[in-house]
Amino acid sequence: QVQLVESGGGLVQAGGSLRLSCAASGRTFSNYAMGWFRQAPGKEREFVARISPSGVGKYYAESVKGRFTISRDNAKNTVYLQMDSLKPEDTAVYSCAADRIQRRSGLVVTTYEYAIWGQGTQVTVSS
Repeated sequence: QVQLVESGGGLVQAGGSLRLSCAASGRTFSNYAMGWFRQAPGKEREFVARISPSGVGKYYAESVKGRFTISRDNAKNTVYLQMDSLKPEDTAVYSCAADRIQRRSGLVVTTYEYAIWGQGTQVTVSS
């Protein structure tokens, strides 16, 4: 079983950068694709980015493509989300999640396909 803890959120001005980290416990981290999702007040949780178990496959929501970069270090059991050129509309609670199926590749954006979730970290972008 994998457990996830996010960190790195905070308050930043528009145009700034933040790097989120998601630390996983458990021996099988490298078997799972990982995703980042976000939820703004009054809105549904939405897909942000996904990375394959090996780290080769990376997928992004159109709204963050070119500004956000997902990566992982399987030796450290950690997945990252580098967020650049932040906008006020990026303000949300960001959560990482582990795919419910081991070793699955490809784009998966629906929340129910992710079985394990972190507690989330708040990102606030001021204008």
